[in-house]
Amino acid sequence: MKNIAVIGAGTMGNGIAHTFAQSGFKVNLIDISEASLERGLATISKNLDRMVAKEKITENDKAETLANITTFTNTVDGVKNTDLVVEAATENVDLKLKIFKQLDDACDEATILATNTSSISITQIAAVTARPEKVIGMHFMNPVPIMKLVEIIRGYNTSDDVTNTIMELSKTLGKVPTEVNDYPGFVANRILMPMINESIETLYNGVAGVQEIDTVMKLGMAHPMGPLQLADFIGLDVCLSILNVMYDGFKNPKYAPCPLLVNMVQAGKLGVKSGEGFYDYSESRKAENVSKQFL
Repeated sequence: MKNIAVIGAGTMGNGIAHTFAQSGFKVNLIDISEASLERGLATISKNLDRMVAKEKITENDKAETLANITTFTNTVDGVKNTDLVVEAATENVDLKLKIFKQLDDACDEATILATNTSSISITQIAAVTARPEKVIGMHFMNPVPIMKLVEIIRGYNTSDDVTNTIMELSKTLGKVPTEVNDYPGFVANRILMPMINESIETLYNGVAGVQEIDTVMKLGMAHPMGPLQLADFIGLDVCLSILNVMYDGFKNPKYAPCPLLVNMVQAGKLGVKSGEGFYDYSESRKAENVSKQFL
């Protein structure tokens, strides 16, 4: 594999493009918004600058990485002659199904189609294509250039050859691929999201405050950040979406999102990206100040 297309220039998409490009692949970064592409490239450049400053890469490495990335606003043009397409659009099932129908029509028959979905069924996505054996999940972790794990999710019809190819490809990126089967939430979010949801329930029920809950989990369970801070970092809208997918998939009330989470998303308090969630990020992107509503 030499030529990769990445759909979506947001946080995950630009991180995936960065990672492939730094590993020597030619990457077509695709987004319908020119402004999103510009922001994505600016983010990649800034992250590479950090690596240069830490002497992890050279200025020449940075230049080569950026030279490996070409941007497109037209999907059909962007996926021509690619070996692998990684979709990293918003976590919305209707949008992903629409994209995969388009990719199936536009891509060469041999092209593998991967999705970075964190919870949506690979089997469902593959079913809208004529190549379900070539559809697979590649769930990267944020921030992509740093985090080692990639969940490799087999759909019901994903072939052994495609699975093995993507497992080996992930290793060439310096990642640790872990194969899992296609059930709601896979492994990472099936375990993580109920913990985050229970933390929100604990706050909602007045058991403890925001900082107290996070402190218990950081110091008592050796988590690098507390669950409420992590929810802010992921995006409360994304957490809600994943919980809804799991609740719909399992019909088990333990996955039902806490009413407080629902209200916060409806109010536009989405965490870091909106400037406020469980913490206030108006002065710093670090979780230093608890949001006023929880004081």
